[in-house]
Amino acid sequence: MQVSEQDAARESAAQRLAVFLEQRREQLAQRWADAPLFRTVFTVSRDEAVEACKAVVAALAAVAATGRLEDIAAPGFQAARDQLGRMAASRTRSGSSAAQIADEVAALRVSAADLLRGEFPDGSEADAQECALALALVMGTLRLVVMETTLSAGEELIERQRQQLLEVATPVIKLWDGVVAVPLIGTLDSARSQVVMENLLEAIVDQEADFAILDITGVPTVDSLVAQHLMKTVAAARLMGAECVVSGIRPAIAQTMVHLGIDLGTIITRSSLADALAYALSKQGVEVSSRAPALSGRP
Repeated sequence: MQVSEQDAARESAAQRLAVFLEQRREQLAQRWADAPLFRTVFTVSRDEAVEACKAVVAALAAVAATGRLEDIAAPGFQAARDQLGRMAASRTRSGSSAAQIADEVAALRVSAADLLRGEFPDGSEADAQECALALALVMGTLRLVVMETTLSAGEELIERQRQQLLEVATPVIKLWDGVVAVPLIGTLDSARSQVVMENLLEAIVDQEADFAILDITGVPTVDSLVAQHLMKTVAAARLMGAECVVSGIRPAIAQTMVHLGIDLGTIITRSSLADALAYALSKQGVEVSSRAPALSGRP
């Protein structure tokens, strides 16, 4: 068979596959609705699973009609990508891996192939093989589409979780009327410093704070980059009308900053969070005194 004849045969098989998928959409959807991929997502109503399967079958029929069975960017795959993408995201959140979801997509071909074999009477083995090959190609491409979508959904989930962790790790606490504080723990990188700045500025506005305390007691090391982030945050707080105090500078960190030539001369610093709070309260006219020791013994 010449190359042109092979291409013609594949094109014909793709068209026959498109017709098959369109005509047998209901039967195929009923079979797929009981497959693990759909059954584990649509747990309330089977009718919803059937409708979702119909949408996927229709998308595959559209792809087959164009003959672009191996083109992951074929327009017909968009409907399948949208439908299966939502399902893949749901499965990913429930703990399923991308490989597991891809295997479940691949398993859909078995029931489709069984139904396809019934379309060919005896004596048409060549046509049956061409259509089976076309089905294998389009299902293989669908598997790649789902894997791509699943990985993308997983990356988006990881990014959302990372952002949530950053926000949780940088809480803004109201210590007193007009005084807020951010206790920093761990490494302060560019992404986290941006979250610190945004959260602190929002708290200054919401709480109408005049003083903001950045406590770095839990920051293991302070280098020039961390110092730069701190100074930017302090400058931003000043622009919002709040005086910023950096507390928690331990002796080891102070020595490191001196060796690195880091100048925090324009920033108010205190050795502890308590000292910083006492400073802010004194500026507000609140008198802070030590607690009197309890008397022991009988009167």
